[in-house]
Amino acid sequence: MKITFHGAVRTVTGSQHLIEVNGHRLLLDCGLYQGPRRESFERNRTFPFDAASVDVMILSHAHIDHSGNIPNLVKAGFRGDIVCTFATRDLCATMLLDSAHIQERDAEFVNKKRARRNEPPIQPLYTTEDAVNSLEYFNAIGYHRSREVLPGVTVTLQDAGHMLGSAIVTLDIEDRDAGRDVRLVFSGDLGRVGIPIIRDPETVEHADVLLLESTYGGRKHEPYADSEKRLEQIVNETYRRGGALIIPAFAVGRTQQLVYTLHKMMLARDIPPLPIYVDSPLAINVTSVFRLHPEAYDAEIRQFMLQEGDPFGFDQLRYTRSVEQSKELNFLREPFVVISASGMAETGRILHHLRNRIGDPANTILIVGWQAPDTLGRRLVEHEPVVRIFGEEHQVRARVEVLNGFSGHADHDELVAWAAAITKRPRQTFLVHGEEPAALALADALRNEAGFEQIDIPELNEQFVL
Repeated sequence: MKITFHGAVRTVTGSQHLIEVNGHRLLLDCGLYQGPRRESFERNRTFPFDAASVDVMILSHAHIDHSGNIPNLVKAGFRGDIVCTFATRDLCATMLLDSAHIQERDAEFVNKKRARRNEPPIQPLYTTEDAVNSLEYFNAIGYHRSREVLPGVTVTLQDAGHMLGSAIVTLDIEDRDAGRDVRLVFSGDLGRVGIPIIRDPETVEHADVLLLESTYGGRKHEPYADSEKRLEQIVNETYRRGGALIIPAFAVGRTQQLVYTLHKMMLARDIPPLPIYVDSPLAINVTSVFRLHPEAYDAEIRQFMLQEGDPFGFDQLRYTRSVEQSKELNFLREPFVVISASGMAETGRILHHLRNRIGDPANTILIVGWQAPDTLGRRLVEHEPVVRIFGEEHQVRARVEVLNGFSGHADHDELVAWAAAITKRPRQTFLVHGEEPAALALADALRNEAGFEQIDIPELNEQFVL
């Protein structure tokens, strides 16, 4: 049995791990690599393996860095099942189409420049039609419902607590060449304990081989309750100044978390009944999917639904789908909250809100997620006095606040605690989905605090015989 790491190694993007056993090939995740435009395009378009030779794919969750290259995989010849949870399948039906639209729009933008230089046009990585075609191959199963996906390979999914439908993947493998049984566990992205809406990450009893994410190795989050209290203070302070609270937020997970939290605060009269706008068509579509999957909810939100009804809908909340509705927010003069994509303030409607509000000290820009280097969100977090939006310079006079407690990723201590709860320690552990310093920090902690022995941090396209 062999495993080759084709993405999300020593970085946090492009999750893709190929397992070869009993003459078959199984792919864990097929995420988009997100980096410099030219490098990303070539790396995503060209797979380092024959897509048609892959027999089955297991998808841990719907985030684009784990699912976003599935349309291209199918386009390249893959014809097997894509096994995931029901919620993940439904989220992908929305998110992959949105990703395809972005691919088409980016190609159109690049082709305008190429036309001016008399260069031939490029094709998008994949189209909306490609995304729709890929959905035919999804084959959903429930948590804890084991299924044989290849001869001698059975998959079981457990709740990873990271986002709606996210899964820890357990593969029970009868390695016929080696004459032994192997349990391989892929953590996917692990969530945090106590985060609202979704359930806490489940634990794993034992693993012979472990693929563990390391996103926040060496870093700790502030307690969720502290972030929630600080959000309440920020809303009230901005309201008293007569300003707007502008929140760049990821459309999946973070937006729904914020809406639910603000709903609770308004019911408790901890914040005034000011208008709250969700200005993101993708977030609106995703919220509809959330409503379809109460089986993935935790006990807190189920109780809330019994007492208060829809957690994602209340009198002060408005979902703005059309461009015209979005533009109308520019003329509001009373205090309000707008939650809009993208989460790193790189594209989408959030840029228009920032351009119109960033110069007013009465307003607040609230960052609630990790911001990649060289993004507008990172520049705001680093308090750069002048930023560029749509090619124009803007003085940052609005207040910039940062809350880390809303993260959907387990931090360093939570990752170590999850791994330490494995009763039968893995004989070999691979750390994936983390920048190199994060993976190294987590490796040290696993050795020193949890007694793990063989830990590898793979290089891109590195292969291991298990």
